Amino acid sequence: MRKLLLIVIASVILLTSCAADKQSVSTEAMDTFMKFEYYGDEKAGDELADMVKSLDKALSVTDKNSEIFRLNSDGSTPLSKDSLRLIKRSLELSEKLGGALDITILPVVEKWGFINQNYRVPPKSEIDEALKKVNYNNVSVYNSSVTLKNGAKIDLGAVAKGYAADKSKQILREHRVSSAILNFGGTIAAVGSKPDNSPWRVGIADPENPSGYLGFISCRDKIIATSGGYERYFDNDGRRYIHIIDPKSGYPVDNDIASVSVISDDGVLCDALSTALFVKGLSGALRYCTENDDFDCVIVTKDKKIYISDSLADSFTLSDDSYKIIKE
Repeated sequence: MRKLLLIVIASVILLTSCAADKQSVSTEAMDTFMKFEYYGDEKAGDELADMVKSLDKALSVTDKNSEIFRLNSDGSTPLSKDSLRLIKRSLELSEKLGGALDITILPVVEKWGFINQNYRVPPKSEIDEALKKVNYNNVSVYNSSVTLKNGAKIDLGAVAKGYAADKSKQILREHRVSSAILNFGGTIAAVGSKPDNSPWRVGIADPENPSGYLGFISCRDKIIATSGGYERYFDNDGRRYIHIIDPKSGYPVDNDIASVSVISDDGVLCDALSTALFVKGLSGALRYCTENDDFDCVIVTKDKKIYISDSLADSFTLSDDSYKIIKE
């Protein structure tokens, strides 16, 4: 009886401690606002913030002191382990995705002004010239160095947040933090469960009203990355141009998809796929989803249909009845 009482008391103390130890850290990196909420050692939050800032400093395409800026300028340079690891993984995914993801898209993105915010619709001749430099096969890795051929320049923005989410899990493990919700801006890491052992609820933004949610995913130990045309865009002569560029055409994607969310325990995969599936369009995205089972997805179309993986049927909750769920 005494042992049972001690166990109950210990459990109450533990739960009280978890509630008291809630930490919240905010920072700006990778051109977005990030917020990390977790239960445990406050030092973990400082390490998370330092980690994303360090990655941002290494991977930035505009910071003249970054590794990637140096690589794009010189065409060949030694890189840190993080940069090398992310480039290698990105090249593997680019191959698997048939070029729907291509980290050498930067020359085209620059033409549209999405890097310096000087938005413009470039003439087709400029796009065609820039496309000659776009091919992930122009990137070669040897030991600790990367070399770019044929005028290629890389941008790891489509996978950087996912990589940060992956690294965050290791930091939290080292600090024995088992309950956290980390917002990297479009990429969410739901670590463990809530302190009461219930799953985290991650909102899927409504493309027509990004400050609201069309539904929620209940999950534990998952990363969710979302790509949408509402994130960054400009309007010109009555037409909207979004920041997601098709590596084959050189033009901003304009298809039937409004947003794609990918759910997995692999952050880089989530980030890469959310972009690549958007580029593929609805039929191509659904085909890829049915042929691969290492992730789940939520695809929202412009006509307000939601395609979800079968395995999400019990964990996805619709909160806006103007949308219609269609199982993948």
